[in-house]
Amino acid sequence: MKKQCKILVLFFCICFLQVCFVGCNTQEQNQDRESNSSSVQIEQEKENTKEKESDTVDVVSDSDNSNGKETSLSQEHTGNYDETEESNKDEETSNNLKDNGTNSDKKEQQQSSITSGQHTANGNSGSSNVSTSRPVQRMGYPSTSGALHVEGSQLVDSNGQPIQLRGISTHGLAWFPQYVNEAAFSQFRREWNVNVMRLAMYTAEYGGYCSGGDKESLKQLIRNGVAYATAQDMYVIVDWHILSDNNPNTYKAQAKEFFAQMSKEFSGHNNVIYEICNEPNGATSWAEIKSYAEELISVIRKNDKDAVIIVGTPNWSQYVDQAAANPITTSKNIMYALHFYAATHKNDLRSKMISAIQSGLPIFVSEYGICDASGNGAIDEMEANQWVNVMNQYGVSYVAWSLSNKGETASIISSSSSKTSGFTENDLTASGKWLYKMLTGNATFQTSLGSTEKETVVDTTKREDNSVVALQTTPAKETIKETQPETTPVKETNPSTTIIESNSNDYTLTNEEISYEFSIRNSWEADGKTFYLYDLTLHNNSAKNGTEWKVQIPFNEAVTLTDGWNGNYSVENQRITISSKEYNGVIQAGQHMNNIGFIVCGSDNLKIVQ
Repeated sequence: MKKQCKILVLFFCICFLQVCFVGCNTQEQNQDRESNSSSVQIEQEKENTKEKESDTVDVVSDSDNSNGKETSLSQEHTGNYDETEESNKDEETSNNLKDNGTNSDKKEQQQSSITSGQHTANGNSGSSNVSTSRPVQRMGYPSTSGALHVEGSQLVDSNGQPIQLRGISTHGLAWFPQYVNEAAFSQFRREWNVNVMRLAMYTAEYGGYCSGGDKESLKQLIRNGVAYATAQDMYVIVDWHILSDNNPNTYKAQAKEFFAQMSKEFSGHNNVIYEICNEPNGATSWAEIKSYAEELISVIRKNDKDAVIIVGTPNWSQYVDQAAANPITTSKNIMYALHFYAATHKNDLRSKMISAIQSGLPIFVSEYGICDASGNGAIDEMEANQWVNVMNQYGVSYVAWSLSNKGETASIISSSSSKTSGFTENDLTASGKWLYKMLTGNATFQTSLGSTEKETVVDTTKREDNSVVALQTTPAKETIKETQPETTPVKETNPSTTIIESNSNDYTLTNEEISYEFSIRNSWEADGKTFYLYDLTLHNNSAKNGTEWKVQIPFNEAVTLTDGWNGNYSVENQRITISSKEYNGVIQAGQHMNNIGFIVCGSDNLKIVQ
């Protein structure tokens, strides 16, 4: 009996130990599962946090954003997250930024992205290559972005957020006034995603403000353009378009009078930008431009203390490096013009622009084209696209030349089109089609507006607060006649040739009967060579009407021809021979032919021998 009791007790002890052992294993497995689950959760939260981290992401607006609503995609965050709690705190902070609109924090983050290239330029870190950091791209409009100003090298809106303007420049207002109409401006705003228009008013060319043009009519066109841009919720540039006058100081007194009046009239606008000297050129130095600019800026500041002012730079607004080395410090909200034509100005000028921006210079590309610097020649889309990519990368605003149907490559309207608005794809030149696709991202042309065939003139009236109201009047067919002086630069002129029916036999004019005038339109250095863009005007000095012409242009050294237009060209050592095309051979007795030009390269002493 005792033996049986001992066996029973032993059995219960063994069972008890087994129960304890199984319980311990179960508890350890549960702890392991809980531990593994916790680890997985932490890792997942880390991954979620990393996904929320981003490089700089664009802030975009609807291209047809009539209500001005804009969508903010994200903020930039950096740092490592080792704890779930820290990740949640950062996520909560990010949400607070979005929900509460903490503009100072947003501005600090965005500016950090924009100015990353400047640290490289100052030698603080990194290499001298193009920065891969991309500024916030934002197409703003006056109704939502307000008055613009400059912070560092960046154009920003009233809240300090980076903004980019993309638009179109008129041709000379005296020559193509018909395109200053609200229907055209509306179409560019709604269908082309344009948010700025540039009103180009020549100073010294035929019909210019300082060369016999109707000053009151020109100022009225400026007022109309500002009124239309304002009505369409766009920014607008008032451009004092110096060119053949070379030095802005030539007509400084007239410029002061003009900008004093315009800045007073538009002082209540938040969308007007002043460009005070389009393309200083020739031997004009940056010191001369800067002195002129400081005087003009003080005139504008008496009426408008904060408006953005664009200052041209030497050599047809290309030498931005000189402005970067000695910028204007007497006023804020100053930007500096850079102009390019993609088939002529390539990586050398882009690199110069990048270096200037990285040094802190705010640049505005207030004029560009995708052909050569003459406004003619072949289109270079590859170079044009490279320019656009770099400008977008650095947040540089840009305005295309030109809104006209002039028979040159740079025009966006075909010379066969008489429309002044309601443009369709058939009304556009190759430059116009490229521009539309680039601005909209659309592969095919889309229009929602009906064609407007009538040309209109518009009057304006002032309110008591000096704001301008556009008043539509009856259709008109008369426009200012477009004729040019003989020495006007190619890009800015139209041919003066009249095609005639000749009753005589064909007659070829040669150097004995033709004299020529030439001017250097532009010059630049690339690949160790100096390039020269020449304009040429031919005069028929004979008593006969020529049906063809042929001239030889001698140089002081061997010359290389890189481009030519409105002629057939051949080169033999130091001489270029140019003959007429089938469409421009006729020159009447005593008359002249212009809009002929070419680009050559050689040494820095290359010149024509007369």
